[in-house]
Amino acid sequence: TFPYTIRIVSEILSSNGSTSMASVCGSTLALFDAGVPIARPIAGIAMGLMLEQEPGTKNQEPRYVILTDIQGPEDHYGDMDFKAAGTADGVTALQMDVKIDGVTIAVLTETLSRARAARLEILSVMQKAIPAPRPELSPHAPRITVLKIDPEKIGALIGPGGKMINAIIAATGVDIDVEDDGSVFVISERAEGMERAIQLIKQATREYKPGELLEGTVTRVFNFGAMVEVGPKQEGLIHISELAPWHVGQVEDVVRIGDKIPVMVHDIDEQGRLNLSLKSVPGRYSAEDIARAEAAGAVHRDGPRPGGDGFRRPERRSGRERPRRG
Repeated sequence: TFPYTIRIVSEILSSNGSTSMASVCGSTLALFDAGVPIARPIAGIAMGLMLEQEPGTKNQEPRYVILTDIQGPEDHYGDMDFKAAGTADGVTALQMDVKIDGVTIAVLTETLSRARAARLEILSVMQKAIPAPRPELSPHAPRITVLKIDPEKIGALIGPGGKMINAIIAATGVDIDVEDDGSVFVISERAEGMERAIQLIKQATREYKPGELLEGTVTRVFNFGAMVEVGPKQEGLIHISELAPWHVGQVEDVVRIGDKIPVMVHDIDEQGRLNLSLKSVPGRYSAEDIARAEAAGAVHRDGPRPGGDGFRRPERRSGRERPRRG
């Protein structure tokens, strides 16, 4: 759920009995603030022990006092430094130094009980400051996203000689690792670079279906049609007969290089090549467009007039105005 290894550095600018446990609490707050989805917050507390053992009372229960949140002198002169860290549900880490021969079960029981009460109080204060991890990672945090693609699409993502994957890395500034099972690890220091890389990877490995609507850029024009780039290194052909619902005399009467146009996937041939259509895009051509074409003699009632002179629409839908060729 979170594919990171995180190293936390905590700098405490003093030395005291509980400064190490302050680093535990501060680390939880830092992780929450950075948007790291740790399951539960963790707090820590340092417990101490002052033990009195009078001469000649070896068979008697020793008298002692358990200290909560010890200070430096209590650590130095006391008999135990017992650190307990954990969540509201239980202990996650323990560490103990003792300067006596040992401690009894009764001492440990009371120490853990008092440590739990202190931990719950500290957690309640921490949760008032920030109750849960932030929903998004900090913009300063490096990011890792894991995508799953069809293993058969790995070749399409990498491209000949690594051309495709290197182009994505160069365009977005991310690092990409691809595993044989189709796992794609995308690592980025910038959120926008990550989002763009994911978009390009999905485009490079997507499976197109007939009837799907896409947007692309006209890259090449021939007398029989136009090539449209609908994804990274992914082009499809619009045959001249699929440019408009009337006879088109010249491809450039309808589209030109650089035009951004909507297209529909007409079909995919046995070699995986896309055949596109412009005339099939819903709303692309209005009834008025077709009426003007019919008035110009480009459209018969039964369909486009074969061998006609074509029809040049007076208004271009590409959003670009260019001088028309003579």
